[in-house]
Amino acid sequence: MACKGDHEYEYDVVVIGGGSGGLAAAKEAAKLGAKTVCLDFVKPSPAGTTWGLGGTCVNVGCIPKKLMHQAGILGEQFSDAREYGWKLESTGHDWEKMVEQVQNHIGSLNFGYRTALREANVTYLNAYGSLKDAHTVVATKKNGTEQVITADKIVIAVGGRPSYPDAPGAKEYCITSDDVFSLPKAPGKTLCVGASYISLETAGFLTALGFETSVAIRSIPLRGFDQEVAEKIVSYMSTHGTKFLRDSQPIKFEKEENGKIKVTFENTMFGNTFVESFDTVVCAVGRDAVTEGLNLAAAGVEFNAKNGKIPCVNEQSNVENIYAIGDVLDTRQELTPVAIKAGVRLMRRIYGNGKDTMNYDLVPTTVFTPLEYGTIGMSEELAVETYGAENIECYISYFKPLEWAVNHEEHNGVAVRSDNACFAKLITNLADDERVVGFHYLGPNAGEITQGYAVAMKMGAKKSDFNETVGIHPTVSEEFTLMEITKRSGVDPSKKGC
Repeated sequence: MACKGDHEYEYDVVVIGGGSGGLAAAKEAAKLGAKTVCLDFVKPSPAGTTWGLGGTCVNVGCIPKKLMHQAGILGEQFSDAREYGWKLESTGHDWEKMVEQVQNHIGSLNFGYRTALREANVTYLNAYGSLKDAHTVVATKKNGTEQVITADKIVIAVGGRPSYPDAPGAKEYCITSDDVFSLPKAPGKTLCVGASYISLETAGFLTALGFETSVAIRSIPLRGFDQEVAEKIVSYMSTHGTKFLRDSQPIKFEKEENGKIKVTFENTMFGNTFVESFDTVVCAVGRDAVTEGLNLAAAGVEFNAKNGKIPCVNEQSNVENIYAIGDVLDTRQELTPVAIKAGVRLMRRIYGNGKDTMNYDLVPTTVFTPLEYGTIGMSEELAVETYGAENIECYISYFKPLEWAVNHEEHNGVAVRSDNACFAKLITNLADDERVVGFHYLGPNAGEITQGYAVAMKMGAKKSDFNETVGIHPTVSEEFTLMEITKRSGVDPSKKGC
């Protein structure tokens, strides 16, 4: 435990970055008596978008994404409501109204974060931080004035920003997730570039809101996730209106006289090219850590030159007094709750009596595509690679939520609520008494369903524990207490009743 104030520096700790992890770390340090300063500064996106305190999640990530996802879900539920007897018709969606409401909510959160820092006795500076040495940070404000800050400890929590395709016109004519949630006008016909979860989530809610939407996929969807589930997401989205351009990547973006963006694609399998025009192009091909300009070398901090991320052991860099948390960490999950928990635990170890380190294993997450995807632990591919195909068992089931049962509407010849559209998979390790090493759920309310199972898996749950648990009927979550059919059995896992 560090002795607060037992040094020659102005502050005990300076936190560079006011996102979820940085704010949590700063408040926890101050709570434990450390003199703390937090720096946050947002450089405008190439399209000119900027935002307030709170980082990616609050401003241009989880929060606006889920709100717009919810807007899409509500639109889809008009069909359900009619079948349940409600006499209503959709008169279309008001994009401007939705954006206004979403941004109003975000603004209230920005204000709340500033208030929380003040109440926690954290000094807040809206300034861009860069390292001068291992104990000195230069804070550059918007007007160009500089303030030199010295601190015993430095925590880097600068997060990441979207990257752009290496293609002419990408930065000039395309936008990213930094921009889409505050677009002042409806996006119209839209192309989402990339097969990341951000790309698929964006394409999902845009389709649900009534916009013609395409997704360009160079290779596989949702790299790093279970590919069986990933392909089911693509299949569901395809049948519900999203167009997928498989094995295709944009190689040029051009602005046409009518204001549309002409995109030249290359087929990655055969090399031929084709052209299509869009009103809006959203690039979601990955994210890079915002360490360029941080001057890490001046303090001797090592980083991954490819993505700018910082390798750490228990959030500590190769420089003893410099730490990193959140999306800037190399080989760690880019998730808000991960950054928050890591930041709080780090400060408790440094300034309190805490001994707990961050456990990055079995972290639950949800992809908010039209059919939501909740997952914990290993994909089937990783389980096979880790334990061998002969040592894993995959229990699978298809099903349809009861809430969908009364809706028999079709749209363009496709059932709005099709049978067996949802999917569950448990992956077990046969060599370890069938300990559950992978949990995968595809269906409504995935985040709410997945969270509780993460506790069970953290405690080492086995398939027998799932079998012993009595399900709540009728719910989709009870499916995980009833699973008996394995992939290797060859038995059809489709459901034919409740």
